[in-house]
Amino acid sequence: MQFGRRFASMYVREAWRRALRRVALLRLKLFRHSIKVPERLIVAPTDLRSIDPHVADEILNGRFLLAGRMLETNGKSPFTFTLPSRPFAIRLHSFGWLRHMRANKTERSSAAARAIVDSWLSIHAGRMEGVAWETDVTAQRVIAWLSHSPVVLQNADRGFYRRFMKSLAFQVRFLHRMAPFTLGGLELFRLRIALAMASVAMPARASTLRRAAQALDREFDSQILSDGGHISRNPRVGLELLLDLLPLRQTYVNLGHDLPQKLISGIDRMYPALRFFRHQDGDLALFNGATSTLANELMSVLRYDETAGQPFKALPHSRYQRLSGGKTVIIADTGTPPSAGGLRAAHAGSLSFEMSSGRHRFIVNSGSPKFAGHRYVQMARTTAAHSTVILNDTSSSRFSPSPFLNHAIIEPVKTVTVERTETEDGRDGIKLSHDGYLRVFGVLHERELTLNPAGSIVTGRDRLVVREGYESDEPLNAVARFHIHPAIVLHQSDGESVLLTAPDGESWLFSAPGNEVLITEDIFFADSSGICGSDQIEIDFDLAEKTEIRWFLSRKG
Repeated sequence: MQFGRRFASMYVREAWRRALRRVALLRLKLFRHSIKVPERLIVAPTDLRSIDPHVADEILNGRFLLAGRMLETNGKSPFTFTLPSRPFAIRLHSFGWLRHMRANKTERSSAAARAIVDSWLSIHAGRMEGVAWETDVTAQRVIAWLSHSPVVLQNADRGFYRRFMKSLAFQVRFLHRMAPFTLGGLELFRLRIALAMASVAMPARASTLRRAAQALDREFDSQILSDGGHISRNPRVGLELLLDLLPLRQTYVNLGHDLPQKLISGIDRMYPALRFFRHQDGDLALFNGATSTLANELMSVLRYDETAGQPFKALPHSRYQRLSGGKTVIIADTGTPPSAGGLRAAHAGSLSFEMSSGRHRFIVNSGSPKFAGHRYVQMARTTAAHSTVILNDTSSSRFSPSPFLNHAIIEPVKTVTVERTETEDGRDGIKLSHDGYLRVFGVLHERELTLNPAGSIVTGRDRLVVREGYESDEPLNAVARFHIHPAIVLHQSDGESVLLTAPDGESWLFSAPGNEVLITEDIFFADSSGICGSDQIEIDFDLAEKTEIRWFLSRKG
């Protein structure tokens, strides 16, 4: 009954939000011609994202390589074709690919970029529908057009310049009108960044500058937690925001404007969280929607880090714990799914962990795909896609069956307990539990993880505590899954142990005395090239026979 009421409440709120958004869109269409068009741009903010000359050459030759797909245009506008996938369409309409055109500083490159933008203006500028006018896509497009306007506007005629500025002004008005109906999270934060960037890059009144700065400050207050993590609990969101916030900060400074009050302190607060989630191989941990990270993007952000220091042992507000010893790092999810809009993207990965050593990640979560369709995105959110224990093939947090709600988490894990421990011999550890299975199965999941000071031995214990007096109508079967990074090779040593070997020869032995340890096929969603095959280690146990397993990871040699 409680599940049904929660589902109905979320459904009604979402329907009302969409209805109000449609009314705002209608009003915007009616008064679109009253928008004042600025004569020029004042500045082009820097883009910190990496540039690939090969991508620029492909675009010049009529080939668009986006979101893992290719579109051959034979010199025509890509917007006249049926696009290969929704992720492709998002990346095409957001115009982030314009940055690659900077690699080829020629009139041909500028003319090609200008022709594509002109095609978009002719086909999509007046429609206000479809992927092209989704709020987050529009925010990304405004940032991209502002940042790469020198490429697009080089040697442009007066007519194109006017159309370009008119569309920019309208898109900024569109974002302003859509802000009240945009769900909180990365999408709303990026919208506020786009509006703040437009307020300094385009001629604007002092009141417009002030309102944009104040709105951005509110997002820092509501979205960046005290420990620097983002409310989504997605490690990659901090990086995405910093890639836009750092150029925005520099633009304010260069033009001599007063900075938003929270901009500098907010950025400084985000850096320790970014370092916290960084593994030994330089990539970010894969929790709550995070996917692969380009090393040069991460480094381009970290080089502005003025708060450099050792990573924290915990992010108490973001609810993550970190164990480190020698060259080994363990990061564990010790929180509940984020509330409100965050439930639409949150993963059911409570008590999952990742482990890296040397230059390699060994145990990971499956991560979230960059380019795959909706079905794979939802698969990546399940408990089975995380390195933790799943009971009766049921996720610890339950998802809505409705696409209308984007399969948001309806029944989340409510309580996660955390206790930090340290033994007499210096082993650092954490004791955890979550109640995600308590209501349905009457079972509490407890997990213990410890790491010795040398970083050579990891010990683990998973215990499923059946609530006293609870009687289940079905057998209770648990599976402890340990997802292995695709670069790691597995070899079955015996029935109770598996050898994990990295490309450089570093090896770890996984063992679980008294349990059958299996190697099974797996899917890794977060590979930089797309979804790929991998392996996982499984320990299957029936609660009627045992309620606890112990396992160990020890570095060989």
